Amino acid sequence: MASLTPTQRSLAYLREKGYHVSIVEKWNSFTKVRQDLWGWCDLLAIRRDEVLAVQVTSSGIAARVKKIEASDTVARVREAGIRIHVHGWRKLSDGKYHLKTVDLS
Repeated sequence: MASLTPTQRSLAYLREKGYHVSIVEKWNSFTKVRQDLWGWCDLLAIRRDEVLAVQVTSSGIAARVKKIEASDTVARVREAGIRIHVHGWRKLSDGKYHLKTVDLS
C-alpha cells in the first residue's frame, strides 16, 4: 500500500470492514478545484443499517474537524442518522501507515 493516496487507503480500509463505499468528491473543471459532498465529505460508505460520511486527510485533522463542525450541513447529516468520521493517515518511521479516526457523529 506504499503508493496509495489517503483516499485510496480509506477506501481499502472501509471495504475490509464490510462497507460498500464510493468517492463523492468531484473535480470542477471550471473552477479547477475538488468539491466535497456537503462541503466536507470525501467518501460515503454503507452497510447494514448504517451510513457513514468520511473526510480523509494526510495532515491537519484538527482543521478538518473544525471545518465539519462549522458546516451548515452537519446538523442535518446527524439528524438523518448518518455517522461522520475524519480519517487521518500518517506515515510511520518504519514506512507503514497509521489511521487515526475521529468520530463526529
